[in-house]
Amino acid sequence: MDSDSVRVPPLRPGGYDPADYADAVVRSAEDAGVSPRLVMGILFNEAYKPHHPLLERLWQWWKPEASFGVANMHRAAFEQVRRTHGLSRHWQDLRDDPAFAIRAAALHLKDLEDRLPARHVRRYTRDELLALGYNAGERNMRAFARGVPPGPMARSYLRRFRAGRRRAAEALAGARAQ
Repeated sequence: MDSDSVRVPPLRPGGYDPADYADAVVRSAEDAGVSPRLVMGILFNEAYKPHHPLLERLWQWWKPEASFGVANMHRAAFEQVRRTHGLSRHWQDLRDDPAFAIRAAALHLKDLEDRLPARHVRRYTRDELLALGYNAGERNMRAFARGVPPGPMARSYLRRFRAGRRRAAEALAGARAQ
């Protein structure tokens, strides 16, 4: 994927819109074999903080293990993806390259999907369980799939994911129309 064609998020607070990355989401999701709507839903859920590289560097100074990139990926999740998929780049690169961050998130979601049990409780869709896995980790995702109720933070994440499904679909419809 050509990272140069994907601009970094703006520095100005409130200027970031995950829909700006719809083309990169579609390419990365299709390459990874996951739903573009799932990946876009994750970007909308993770849009609560500014994602400009300078601001993420400042945030890391204050909180060294902060998550990076437009997909807000934690280091441990990234390192697993890096090892599994032979990525040559580093976790810190997520903050400077939105296309790479989106690609890493899509690969992580595919890895989670591969570990999700074929059968799960009916109260969640597969995409919802994968979103919960992205947020709370694989072990928790598998527990939720068995029927263990999520805690307050995971429930909040799931509520936002469900609420953002329409926005994610609208953003992707614009990308596919081009």
